[in-house]
Amino acid sequence: MTTQTTRKKRTPGGPQAAGSAGAVRPQVVLLGTGGTIAGTSPRVGDDVGYTAAQRGIGTLLGTLGPALQAGPGRGVDLQSEQVAQIDSKDMSHAVWRRLAERAAWHLGRPEVAGVVVTHGTDTLEETAYLLHRVLAPAKPLVLTAAMRPADALLADGPQNLLDAITAAAQGPGQGLGGVMLALAGRLWAGAQARKVHPYRLDAFDAGDAGALAHVEQGRLRLLRTWPPAGLEPLGLQVLAADIWPEVQIVTSHAGADGRLVDLLLDSGVQGLVVACTGNGSIHHDLLAALLRAQRQGVMLLRALRQGSGCIVAGDAVGLPDAGSLTPAQARVELLLRLLARQA
Repeated sequence: MTTQTTRKKRTPGGPQAAGSAGAVRPQVVLLGTGGTIAGTSPRVGDDVGYTAAQRGIGTLLGTLGPALQAGPGRGVDLQSEQVAQIDSKDMSHAVWRRLAERAAWHLGRPEVAGVVVTHGTDTLEETAYLLHRVLAPAKPLVLTAAMRPADALLADGPQNLLDAITAAAQGPGQGLGGVMLALAGRLWAGAQARKVHPYRLDAFDAGDAGALAHVEQGRLRLLRTWPPAGLEPLGLQVLAADIWPEVQIVTSHAGADGRLVDLLLDSGVQGLVVACTGNGSIHHDLLAALLRAQRQGVMLLRALRQGSGCIVAGDAVGLPDAGSLTPAQARVELLLRLLARQA
């Protein structure tokens, strides 16, 4: 049985461990970064006016209590480490680097079956995509979050966290690995998931790709495998730059023009994502400015502003597209391409 202790890990800067001493058992490491799942509200039942990132990862793990004894925690040592404590709307490049480093370190330990990351939902799809491209791990790296604070009358965080532990512990035995999201009883691929609702508990989707698996009574019901074969990680070295490239998102809409693009060019922008209408279409005034930027060496990508579907090839816009990536994910992709070029 797994019991929580305060036994310190022997390596410097390592996590606190939960589990009995003796023979090494498979381990799942929980990395906390804050978010709504760790938030609290000043009024009982207020699921909107809360403050994120108020409870540490050890406290969140402790609230699972008996559920771990009877569920996926049986036979698995659980460890926790606080990587950051922020509202995910304030996610930074520095936290991304630290999180990627700690996740990679733990995934490299042979006794670790998988890693779970608690996170806020606002930038979850961006962090998941970055970790997918940089690490591309064979083991499960499962991000989870919540739409309600930890002290809500019916908080969704504990079940999501339990499901994430299930995916991390059971995924390798079912051929399931890589970066995933565990939310509202389903698993999503980290490269495909996106937030589609600001309030509902089932706030995430994966567009045309659909879910990877359902989590039912502490078991995974697999729908498709993940990650794809032959996926090559960019590696942690791509994040090593002291100053990251400037990449921004602009939006095509009725009445759009190129003034914002020109201002960004003057400020030294290196990459631009344009959130497009229709099947990747762009207002002609904005397109003219983007083509000027491209001629000046700015790297560009088109993405669909509606957040679903995929740009179908065949138009004559003259700008590369990001396929099914959301504008926020496409920005991460451009950022990584620019970082890789200067690494």
